[in-house]
Order: sequence, then C-alpha cells, then structure tokens
Amino acid sequence: MDELGKNLLSHWDVADALRRLQNGGLRDNQGRRLPSIQELLQRLQKQRQDHLEKYNLGSMLDDIRKKLDEVLATERRGIQNKLGKAESSSGEISPEVHQRLLKNVQDRARQNLSKLDNLPSDTGRQIKELSDYDFMDENARNQFQKLMDMLKKQAMQSYGRSLTEKIKNMDAAAMAQIRQMAEALNQMMEQRMRGEDPDFGSFMQQFGSYFGDDPPRDLDELMEQMQDQLSRAQSLMDSMLPGDRASLEDLLNSMLDEATKRELAKLSANLDALHPRGQEHLQYRFSGEENISYNEALELMETLGKMDMLEEQLNKSRDSRSLEGVDEELAKELMGEEAAEELKRLRDISKILEESGYIRRAGGKYELTPRGMRRIGRKALDDIFAQLRKDTVGGHNMNLRGNGGERIQETRKFEFGDDFQIELQKTIMNSIYREGASLPVKLEVDDFEVYRTEDLTRSATVLMLDLSLSMPMRGNFEAAKRVTLALDGLIRSQYPRDRLYIIGFSSYARKIKAEDLSRMGWDEFDPYTNMQHGLHLARTILDKERSTNKQIILVSDGEPTAHYEDERIFFQYPPSLRTIQMTLREVRRCTQKGIVINTFMLDSGRFMGAFVSQMARMNRGRVFFANADNLGQYMLVDYISNKRKRI
Repeated sequence: MDELGKNLLSHWDVADALRRLQNGGLRDNQGRRLPSIQELLQRLQKQRQDHLEKYNLGSMLDDIRKKLDEVLATERRGIQNKLGKAESSSGEISPEVHQRLLKNVQDRARQNLSKLDNLPSDTGRQIKELSDYDFMDENARNQFQKLMDMLKKQAMQSYGRSLTEKIKNMDAAAMAQIRQMAEALNQMMEQRMRGEDPDFGSFMQQFGSYFGDDPPRDLDELMEQMQDQLSRAQSLMDSMLPGDRASLEDLLNSMLDEATKRELAKLSANLDALHPRGQEHLQYRFSGEENISYNEALELMETLGKMDMLEEQLNKSRDSRSLEGVDEELAKELMGEEAAEELKRLRDISKILEESGYIRRAGGKYELTPRGMRRIGRKALDDIFAQLRKDTVGGHNMNLRGNGGERIQETRKFEFGDDFQIELQKTIMNSIYREGASLPVKLEVDDFEVYRTEDLTRSATVLMLDLSLSMPMRGNFEAAKRVTLALDGLIRSQYPRDRLYIIGFSSYARKIKAEDLSRMGWDEFDPYTNMQHGLHLARTILDKERSTNKQIILVSDGEPTAHYEDERIFFQYPPSLRTIQMTLREVRRCTQKGIVINTFMLDSGRFMGAFVSQMARMNRGRVFFANADNLGQYMLVDYISNKRKRI
C-alpha cells in the first residue's frame, strides 16, 4: 500500500498506479522480491533467444539426406551381395541355367547401379526417381519406404500434427482417406460460406480419429487449429535459408499426388476465407549448430508461437493496466512453476489490497477507499516528519504547554484550579517515596500528579492548490500533492474537530472532495493561474464556518494570470495590472472576513516576491518561500504551531 501511495503522488489514477506497481517490482512483507512485468518479459525473451541460438534449421535437410544416403549405401551393398551369391551358387543346377541366372542378376545389377550413379544431385529429385526404382535389396526397400512415409507425414503435418499420428504406412489407401477427409472438410466450409449449417457431428464420427485425443468441439475450433498449424509450418519455412526452403518445399510437395495437392490447396483457400490469419507469418533468425528434425522443428515453432503469445499478453498488461489477460497456465508451461507463481502474486496485488479494504471497484475501475486514503495520508505525514527530525527546520516551537484542552503524556504537580486529570501511578508513587512502603497508602495534596494539557484552537482551513501546468513542469506538483495528503491525514488523526477543504485552481477554481485527493492531478495544457477565483471560492466556503480561526493556505509557483469579471474570464501572460488588482481585491475581502492567508510560494522570482509581500501586508498573513523538498515540513509545522497557545 505504501508503494501504491508513492505512485499515486505522481500518477493519480489508481489503476495506473497499480500497473506501475506491477511494472516496477517490489518486495512483499516477508522480504521476498516480486519481479516486475518487465523482468518477466526479459526472462521470456532470453529463453526464446536461447532456442534461436541453439538449432540449425538447415539440419532438417541434412537429416533427410543422411537417411537417403543410408538407403543408397544399403542398396549398393545389397547389389554386391546379390552378385556374389549368384556367382558362387552353382549348386545342383546345370551350368547353362546358372550362367543364364547369373547373367540376369548381372544385367539387373548393372542397370540399377547405372541408375544410382546417374541420380540427380538434388535430394528431392533423387527421391522422386527412386520412387519408380526397383530395389534389389529388401532392407534398402524398407528403409526407403520408411523415409517416404516420414516425408508424407511431414507434408501433412502442415495442416495438423495429429492428422498422421495414427497412420503407420502412408500408402495409397491412407492418402486416399486423407484426401476424402479434406474433401468433406471443404464441403463443410463451403456450406458455411453459403450460410448453411454444416453437420460437424457426422464429420467427426467419420474422421474424428484424425484429430487426436483432444478433438475440436466445433467447426470454428477445427479451423482455428488448422490455421495455427499452417501458420507455424509457414513460419518454419520462412525462417530457413532461401535455398534450403525451396529444396524442402519441393521435396514435401513431391510426396503428394496431384488430386491431394488440389484438395489441400482448396482447403487452405477456404480457411483463409472463413478464418483469416491475424498476422503475417513470423520469421525467426536461427544461428545455432545443433541438428533438429522436421517434427522437432514444428514443435519448436509451436513453442516459439506460444512465447510470442505470452509476450504479447505481458506487453498488453502493461498498457491495459491489468494482468487478467495473461494466461497463467501458459506462463507455467513456458517459464516454469516459479514464474507462474510470481505472476500470480503480481496479479494478486490488487486482490490483496481490495480484500484489505484499501481499494475497491466502482464503475468498473479501481478507486481508493476512505481507509486507503487514511493510510496514504498517514504515510505522507510520517515521511514528512521523519525528514523534519532529520533536518530540524527551525522557527516553529511545538512545546507550548498550558491548562485545559487536549491531554498529553507529560505530568506535573497538581495546582488549585487544575482539571482533575490524575495520573494515578505517579500519585501513589509520590506517597510511597514520602511515607515508605506501607498500607494503607496515605495521600496528601502535594502527592497528586496531573496530566499536562495543550489548549488547541478549532480551525477551518482551505488549502488552495495550484494545478496549472507549471507545477509539474517545475517538479512541484508531487510535493504539493504529498503535503495535501499529509495535512488531510494530520487533521483526520490528531485534530478531528478541525475542518479542511481543498480547492484546486488553474484557469478556474473548483472544490476537491477528500475522497478524490488520491486521483487529483494537474490540469494538462492549462498554463494559467486564477488565484482570484480560488480566493473567492475559499471565502465563500469559510463564510459558512463558525470556527474562530479561519485560514487559507495558498500553495503556488506562479503569479496570477487570469481573473473573473462580470462573469467573464480574462487571461494574460505576463500578468495584467487588472488581474493583479482583481486578485488583491479578493485578498481584501478575505481580510475583512477575518480570514488569514498564509502563502507558500514555490518560486522566488522577483515579481512573485513583490506580489505576495503586498498580499501579506494587506492580510497580515505569513509568506514562506519554500521548495519541493521542504514544503511539507514548513506547512505542517506551521499548522501545528498555530494550533497551540498559552492560556
């Protein structure tokens, strides 16, 4: 709450102060430091950068080339083994049959080796030619089929990683089923575009097994999932070097037959029409050396996409003044339980303050409660008096004592006529010192000890606070707001019979309610200072008070540059003689009403010195030339000093 109060001094919106509290980091009451939202963002960005500096996307093609090289090496070894067996296995067959069989094996081996020797240098075209190649080695045939299945699955994973998880062999029948599923999905989307209601239930009954253990609940969710997968697959391609990207795209496209490619192209167009992609595909700069497979790369792109999403949520939370839009489970998944717990504690700041009764929601936004106002005022008061004890501002005697009034903790001997406010413990001890420890205790008049008291006058005060643009520009507004809160806290806690009113003035003056003090701010883009209107409004308020002591405390850093006359407002800078005359006329009226004007000037310019000196001579008030550092000390000490007098 103290940290929130600091933010409210310069940023008067509670929600904005809460946001700055979350963005700035702080320690809780157990000494544990809560990171700021900015620190969480930096931690997330470092994790993402670590991924980018770890992997080499070009290794996906290297992995495919390595598997293809193993197929070719296995086939070449198999051919040689076939030749060796054919040459040595005469067995029980006649020499003529053996020669004929050997020639067949040799001719086929020669043809196959010639094809292998003349394969194109490009991996994609090599695989395409090997699709029609008649392998002599069964192991090589099986290895190539596994490679083809892997590449076909990778080609389909662009539309959804779950589509191929349960399909072992991507043969013609499996590809036909996938094409049939794409046709049915296209029909549903085309029905949606025509305004019809597609039968999603029947679609899922037939093809639900393609969508994993957590299938989509409706067509919109399915389209969103597929569009996300397409975006991540495209981001993966965009993040590769141009040559590698072209090779991989050609390779994956070669895995699909023309009918399937047409249906998937239609599917992509329908998705774009019904569920447009929100942003362009992200391109990541990878600079690492570690190998990664295509499947692992897609998983990595999903992780990076989630990191981007979490980063966007954290960035928005700084601007929207709320952490409600940050996905805690996503933070836990990406950054670990500790970060999720820190995020929860940051989010709970407002909840804790609300449960403690310091802030509340009103009209959909946070505001301070009266208890919160008292806490901030008390903290401002403590801060000012802590500085006072350190700096010892002189000229203000705060140790005046007398009869009657408010009781204090000091005591003295009873005198005839005193209020009989006995301090019983000291009274009894005085008897024991005189008579000794014996019972009964015998009291005499000289034994009686009574509490000292201070006579306190009841005051009605109007604090006139300059809200013109010069106050924040010169660094004075925060100090003025702090002392306003402190004075309000002082009167509420120690002088509850006093009355304090707050008037803010710039081009015009208006009364500020106590509950609005925390969100009080300066008037942006308003450089004018209408002291006359402020004094008039203060006099009107104090006229209704029956207090003996009426005073105006004027806090400003500028000369009067505006006034009202005949219900019209006039502005002029530098100040016109007429504005000065109208302001001093209002000073005279306050003086006639017995209202003392004490002026705290935050600018010691030559003109201001002459003007406020003239005000003081006319009103018999006091003038303090202060600065932002000692304003609170001067004002509060002066207020307290004038509350006490001797009888």
